[in-house]
Amino acid sequence: MQTNWDDLRLFLAVAREETLSGAGKVLRLDPATLGRRMQRLEEALQARLFVKSPQGYTLTEAGMSLLTRAEIAERAMRNAVAELPEVSDQLSGQIRIGAPDGSANYLLPQVCAAIADENPDLDIQIVALPRVFNLSRREADMAIAVSAPTAGRLVVQRITDYHLHLAASEHYLAKSPRIETGDDLRHHRLVGYIPDMIFDRELDYLSDLGITRVPLASNSVSVQINWIRQGGGIGIAHDFSVPAMPGVRRILTDQISLTRAFYLIRHADDQRNLRLSRFAQALTAGLRAEVARLEALA
Repeated sequence: MQTNWDDLRLFLAVAREETLSGAGKVLRLDPATLGRRMQRLEEALQARLFVKSPQGYTLTEAGMSLLTRAEIAERAMRNAVAELPEVSDQLSGQIRIGAPDGSANYLLPQVCAAIADENPDLDIQIVALPRVFNLSRREADMAIAVSAPTAGRLVVQRITDYHLHLAASEHYLAKSPRIETGDDLRHHRLVGYIPDMIFDRELDYLSDLGITRVPLASNSVSVQINWIRQGGGIGIAHDFSVPAMPGVRRILTDQISLTRAFYLIRHADDQRNLRLSRFAQALTAGLRAEVARLEALA
């Protein structure tokens, strides 16, 4: 029995999300309807594709075999669409970017807004999560990361370096002991990441400074920056975020400075996708320019 592309599209979503509710959200389809479609697909193929449990849907051996073939069909479909002749210089459709919340909050909104201005028919989605994105499961079309992955069928492009320094609000500094050296940090309240929730070694800023206790901690950069802005304590802040924090200034800039990099991660199968490649080019150029602009204002 031959399956059509729509059957495979629904199957891929369930296989990747591992639940009907998760796949339903991706597909904008009722989970009960999706469950019936999967049941009909199994009946048509005369094969059990999933082991169903309260925890979700797990692929059987037959399901894993179909997954391999479905992903080949998906790549072929993507490449076929990508190679169609362009009828317009403008981008259209939907593109989803996964990013850590520092870049998602302080860089991507204005960069993507500028791209959207030039491409009115383009829908851009930014998924801001403090974790590494799984492009193989198609959680996003591309992702920004703070370190280059070494596994998986991925294409990695270094976007730009960025810089970080200690920062504190004028209010906090006015009421607290003076800070002249890094040793003085022992007498101050520090803001940073929850140690056991740091998803990338490149984000472990405070341990690089020999600091082990973090009285005010969050897995979110935005929460950390708001703590700093509200006078909660001293923390490491991206230079590009400082212009968005009135009343906050960098400290000990001549003694403590960190440099990191942003990387654009794409699935290897998308290299021939002209639409995604054009968007990636505009995104990387915009991010480089915006980091440079904001760091000059810090």
